[in-house]
Amino acid sequence: MGIRFIPDFFKQIQVMNLSDTRYRRVVVKLGTSVLTSGSKRLDKAHMVELARQMATLMRAGIEVVLCTSGAIAAGREHLMYPELPDTMANKQLLAAVGQSQLILAWAQLFSIYGLHVGQLLLTRADLHDRERYLNARDTLNALLKQNIIPIINENDAVATNEIKVGDNDNLSARAALLCDADLLILLTDQKGLFDADPRHNPNAHLISEVANIDDSLRQLAGGSVSGLGTGGMATKLEAADIARRAGIEVVIASGHHPDAIEKIAAGESVGTHFCAIETPLESRKQWILAGPKAKGKLTLDEGAVRAVTEKGRSLLPKGIIAVEGEFERGATVQLLDPNGRKLARGICRYSAVALKRIAGQHSDNIESLLGYDYGDAIVHRNDMVVL
Repeated sequence: MGIRFIPDFFKQIQVMNLSDTRYRRVVVKLGTSVLTSGSKRLDKAHMVELARQMATLMRAGIEVVLCTSGAIAAGREHLMYPELPDTMANKQLLAAVGQSQLILAWAQLFSIYGLHVGQLLLTRADLHDRERYLNARDTLNALLKQNIIPIINENDAVATNEIKVGDNDNLSARAALLCDADLLILLTDQKGLFDADPRHNPNAHLISEVANIDDSLRQLAGGSVSGLGTGGMATKLEAADIARRAGIEVVIASGHHPDAIEKIAAGESVGTHFCAIETPLESRKQWILAGPKAKGKLTLDEGAVRAVTEKGRSLLPKGIIAVEGEFERGATVQLLDPNGRKLARGICRYSAVALKRIAGQHSDNIESLLGYDYGDAIVHRNDMVVL
């Protein structure tokens, strides 16, 4: 009876003013202080309300990625608050125990609304290595395509200081870039960014919109109010700067503001809004142009040349007549016409070894020839700059 009831219940979720939203993919970052409501344990009552709001967005056709803190707090709660020395090994112990409890809680709460979740545990190494970055992006897109909410957290159980992103604010910004989001919502224990520290100055005013992040603005950032998390307002400014430079709008708001997620997605003024500098597509193209030296060359037939340069299409294997160089998946390559003229630069989704096997073949034959499939496109249009 429960399984039949949940989808019907999900259909009854009220969609508030989201029909005309300009957002199609949203990353929601929840700090430890939001999940615990300032206590020492997860506030399940508040977490279900947050899950309801995210389910409302999903119902309205807005894809949601959740970046959640709280693993260590959940570990302490599950182990009945043990007295442990403050060492890296003990933090990893708590994270290892707590991560399973955290993802279980989210899975149960989202199931109320007929939604499934998938877990991605990342470190800085996963985001800096191009092939691992692409693998994480493929997983994110696959989950979203199946209407599954990806839940991202730092892999604290194995991460060391050298490979940690360090805080989930910056992790959420990189996740927003990873999944090509157009809105990042950072929910915290503060209402937003103020022109003075509201904890000490009762006359402090909320800054509703920020067009430029400069040194004077950074000086306004304080620490975490609760002391439970690893990120304060300074890390949120860093995250906002990363995201907005990639064309992603950012909002910092209180995680306990009524219907904060829904209102922000609907375009209402909540917290502090950071304007995007440029579109994500142009930002990505600039990265490709200014990125590492091309490691390979792909020569295209005339049909592929027209498809890429005139029709704005991705490069498919059938249009490749020659592969030059030794490179791995995720490398930057040059696209050439039959006369050797440079047409474009792009990020290749297959290695040189794989391309030599599928060049000139129809996309339907990729899996049978390689035993795996990273998609039809060799260089996707979104990962390509036509010169």
